[in-house]
Amino acid sequence: MLIEIDGLELSLHQRLILAGVNLHMQPGDIYGLLGPNGAGKSTTMSVLNGLRQASSGHVSVLEMDPWTQRREVHRQIGVLPEQAGFYDWMNAQDYLRWFAELYDRALAVGEIQLQLAQVGLDAKNADPIGTYSRGMKQRLGLARALLNRPKLLVLDEPTNGLDPRGRREIHDVLLGLTRESGVGVLLCTHLLDDVDRLCTRIGILHQGKTVVEGSLSELLAGGPAAGMRYRLRLLAPPLRTEFAHGIRVVAQEGQWWRLDIGSGTSPQDAWRELLDAGWAVSEIHREGGGLEDLYLNLTTTEAAA
Repeated sequence: MLIEIDGLELSLHQRLILAGVNLHMQPGDIYGLLGPNGAGKSTTMSVLNGLRQASSGHVSVLEMDPWTQRREVHRQIGVLPEQAGFYDWMNAQDYLRWFAELYDRALAVGEIQLQLAQVGLDAKNADPIGTYSRGMKQRLGLARALLNRPKLLVLDEPTNGLDPRGRREIHDVLLGLTRESGVGVLLCTHLLDDVDRLCTRIGILHQGKTVVEGSLSELLAGGPAAGMRYRLRLLAPPLRTEFAHGIRVVAQEGQWWRLDIGSGTSPQDAWRELLDAGWAVSEIHREGGGLEDLYLNLTTTEAAA
């Protein structure tokens, strides 16, 4: 197990910041850690990196305690924080050579060029880092995170600032790493497209606790995001809007009505019940049904309650 967290709680200045975080990750997983601003993602990552000590709960990274064994944990993980610091007067080659020395590695020129090319940077570019765009710095930060050949990569918004082609190139790098060497990737991001393309598992945090965790495919197949929200156009206002069997009216906008169909009710049975109730339906459109709906449904205050 790369990461095993159960019931993580953490208090700062007598305020409960994390109130029950769970996270389970195997080698080769790309795990998406999602949640609104202030949900506890960055604090959870701080605990994983041994920068904060948990108040209670079980935390294991590479089968070690990240607080008491942080030096050994740091030798086996690669980290790209959202705000990655660079020495702007260095060029990329000198920067990677210097950083590798922190891991007692002496990199040959060919190794450095290969590392830079892997993340889509010009391996022979001698310009100072201070002239780099944000996207180029993100690529360099990823190259830095890979220097120690980590078993686990912890990435905070790794495609931030990249254009669509650049994002796809970073996606391909991460997918290749997990496929070829079994590296696990913990991805903290707000870009749901990245999660859709990359992640095998996700955990969604809200108000300091995990509200759902599991395989992305299973969560999308079995939850409210399984494609059970529909938009219907009616020829006349309905006589009845409350139903007993898994049909819930969500909103009405003129002639258009939005409704959810519960997982225990088939669409065919729902249409039959609506017609029997006098709904004069002229159009039916399926709505949502993806990660965005799952995320939004689970990160409202009402859902958390």
